[in-house]
Amino acid sequence: MPHPLRLVLFCCFLLGALGAHGQLYNSPAGARSMALGGSSVTLSDGWALSNNPAGMAAVEQPSLGAFAHNRFSIQELTTVGLLAVYPWARMGVIGLDVQRYGGELYNEQRLGIGVAHQLGQVRLGVKVDVLQVRVQEWGSRKAVALSLGGQSEVIPGLTFGAHIYNLNQAKLAEFEDERVPTVMKVGLGYQAVSKVLLLAEIEKELEADAAVKAGVEYQVIPAMTLRTGFNSGTRSGTGGVEVKFGQFQVAYALGAQSRLGLSNALSLVYQWEKRP
Repeated sequence: MPHPLRLVLFCCFLLGALGAHGQLYNSPAGARSMALGGSSVTLSDGWALSNNPAGMAAVEQPSLGAFAHNRFSIQELTTVGLLAVYPWARMGVIGLDVQRYGGELYNEQRLGIGVAHQLGQVRLGVKVDVLQVRVQEWGSRKAVALSLGGQSEVIPGLTFGAHIYNLNQAKLAEFEDERVPTVMKVGLGYQAVSKVLLLAEIEKELEADAAVKAGVEYQVIPAMTLRTGFNSGTRSGTGGVEVKFGQFQVAYALGAQSRLGLSNALSLVYQWEKRP
């Protein structure tokens, strides 16, 4: 078997076994959610554009973000991305992101646009992703995936979130009816005290077992936050830290998988005041 094909098949097997797919699977974006075991369905920040677009509705300042996530120190298992989120009175909060995963032999690319609105205690969001998968020896395929999300404050301090990615079950190829994975998430976020946030969620892909994810976020001081989490789907523990200085937020996450080793994620966000 040619070496390039062996590498492609190995990567596909590895990602399928761990549930650590790239853009097709809509892996959590941003070091914050990664440090929390992938828990993201109730978070309300700029990275919600990818994790649950409903969370964007709580964003009050325009922001630009960049992130990189490397799995197990393998260059071909790296995701990089950029995003922009802007609160617009006429349309709610809108966001645009681009991501790339993989290497020369196999890679995935995504261009997404989303919008979110706050309706009383409920936040609603929708996103459309244009996906491209390319294998060097076999060419490329494109698909369009639709995502919907919602968040609601059940009682003060307790937030419920739900998100479904690829609601339309986009098809990549006619051969064996190959489709983009459809992933559903539901979870709760509880602000136990002003400095402690507890997260728990369940994630289910249509053709895979459900995964349980949980995380804890602790604000040590206003400028520093510590995080830890667990993901049963990837069988990994996670942790991380975020530091704020001025208009910048820098977050780092580390994940440990017993058989495959360490994964690292780094994200940077720049926010500025919106002019009246």
